[in-house]
Amino acid sequence: MQDLRFTHHGAVDGVTGSCHQLHVDDTRSLLVDCGLFQGDEAGSGEDGLARHRIEFSLQGVLALVVTHVHIDHIGRLPYLFAAGFEGPILCSHPSAKLLPLVIEDALRVGFTQDRDLIERFLARVDRQIVPLEYRAWHVLLDDAHRLVKVKLRRAGHILGSAYVEVDVFDKRSRLSRRVVFSGDLGAPYSPLLSAPESPHGADVVVLESTYGSRHHEGRRHRRQRLQAAIERALADGGTVLIPAFSIGRTQELLYELEGIIHRAREKGDDSAAHWKRLEIIVDSPLASRFTRVYRELEPFWNEEAHRRMRAGRHPLDFDSLYTVNSHGEHERTVAYLAESLRPAVVIAASGMAAGGRIVNYLKAMLKEPRHNVLFVGYQAAGTPGRVIQQYGPKGGWVELEGTRYTVRAGVESLGGYSAHADQRDLLNFIRRMKRWPREIRLVHGDSEAKQGLKRALLAMAIEHGHKLEVVIPG
Repeated sequence: MQDLRFTHHGAVDGVTGSCHQLHVDDTRSLLVDCGLFQGDEAGSGEDGLARHRIEFSLQGVLALVVTHVHIDHIGRLPYLFAAGFEGPILCSHPSAKLLPLVIEDALRVGFTQDRDLIERFLARVDRQIVPLEYRAWHVLLDDAHRLVKVKLRRAGHILGSAYVEVDVFDKRSRLSRRVVFSGDLGAPYSPLLSAPESPHGADVVVLESTYGSRHHEGRRHRRQRLQAAIERALADGGTVLIPAFSIGRTQELLYELEGIIHRAREKGDDSAAHWKRLEIIVDSPLASRFTRVYRELEPFWNEEAHRRMRAGRHPLDFDSLYTVNSHGEHERTVAYLAESLRPAVVIAASGMAAGGRIVNYLKAMLKEPRHNVLFVGYQAAGTPGRVIQQYGPKGGWVELEGTRYTVRAGVESLGGYSAHADQRDLLNFIRRMKRWPREIRLVHGDSEAKQGLKRALLAMAIEHGHKLEVVIPG
């Protein structure tokens, strides 16, 4: 069989804009993800629009396979439709429920407020989307020359996330090739989600490397740090601001906070009274909608979460949880928390503080030392989140909507809450395969992350006596 070819249309010189094309022969291919670029990677003005346009041929594209519904993996779907894509959109059943919510929000924020246009777009998504069961093969092509099939496996990144196995069988040579696209792999012991299991084997793996040179702290330690950060706010009469993406991170935080509150109340000591009066505020209509869908998708939760439910607890719907929906209610909440000494935790989008309701909280509270900003996810270069994270502890400033704000609030980062696998997890994903790949292509990472992971992969291959080529595209 002629070797398969790859074209990477994003997540090559950075972390975002995931879009990978596997050419199964000279005329046919499939796409895995089609996401927006973010931060410095997005460019601006006409350059930004040009970067997001689909300028490669869609002729012979068999399908789009979506690994999960984060915007840097599906956000270019409107551009893909505009370029004429009419093929199936394959994803897991949970992703099929979540994807329309993400796309609707992206359209309203970045494209149009026209309800009729949005409805027409969503109807098209509904026509083309094909939900797949996990661990079941789905045939994409079966003709005289090729049999091409795909299978989704749980990736443990967000609910519905998957990595993709692609099997290409040449009927003339009787040879087959197996390719694995990791999508975004999750860390083990994540709230609500089962950890990813490695595939049996592959010839080529397209592997993410977001944290390819780093190691996360353990879940117990990160939970302790989360609790300590909130208890400092309780003592100061301040608010803990957590920029978080509406899907995935918000629900994981709610799960962890419910557990902290439950344990504090069970202890019955002085801290229990403090936790009892603490308000947990989700200020994002989109996050609230996602959380409702997450509840509906409870069959896809992991066993630990099911044990909580059987014990009569509701990890995504507890007494001290409040949601803010209307814009007027949001403005009143910002003003109240900025002026009062009522302690609270606010979870609001966007996760990199590049827009959304979190910006109004930051503008109102960054100048006050009694408030705290807590980052629980990756902050891309060029985003306000990265600036606050980098310069806030030094007394620096950040520009929000054209105005400079000095950062006097506390700034803390909890790396352990990343939804991404770290270097150890990525190595284990390969190590635990019964048949190792001959080639690994590293995407989704900055240069340091990719080079660090490449060195670690090659060292591991030497240690285990495997021949391995590690390619960094672009």
